[in-house]
Amino acid sequence: MNLSSRSREEPEINLTSLIDVVLLLLVFFMITTSFVRESKIGIRLPEASTTAPAAVDAQPMVVAVTAQGTYLVNGRLLIDARAETLEDAIRKLEGEERDPRITISADAEATHQAVVTAMDVAGRLGYSEINIATVRAEDR
Repeated sequence: MNLSSRSREEPEINLTSLIDVVLLLLVFFMITTSFVRESKIGIRLPEASTTAPAAVDAQPMVVAVTAQGTYLVNGRLLIDARAETLEDAIRKLEGEERDPRITISADAEATHQAVVTAMDVAGRLGYSEINIATVRAEDR
């Protein structure tokens, strides 16, 4: 009976295969990653100035959207909620020297579609400044 201990070989860990797999995964993720930026809405924030604001003669047009989805243009209720009716009402009230600003004021319960329709009509009519009116929570 031979009780002497055998010489043990040290286990050898070969990292070559692991490095190959990691590099292949890295290449795969680099190729499949999309570097395209999604379209963004350009927002121009107001800037403070030390000069007095210029006097504005004309008041901006105000389009109000009610909770039921009906429109009021400068306080006048429209007969229906179609985009064509809204467009006709704005054209009728804008006059010769129209202000490039329009304000959209929506009820908190108004649908998103009704507000977007009002913004779309204003954009098609050439209004370059579309303002969204807000109300502070404590003012309600």
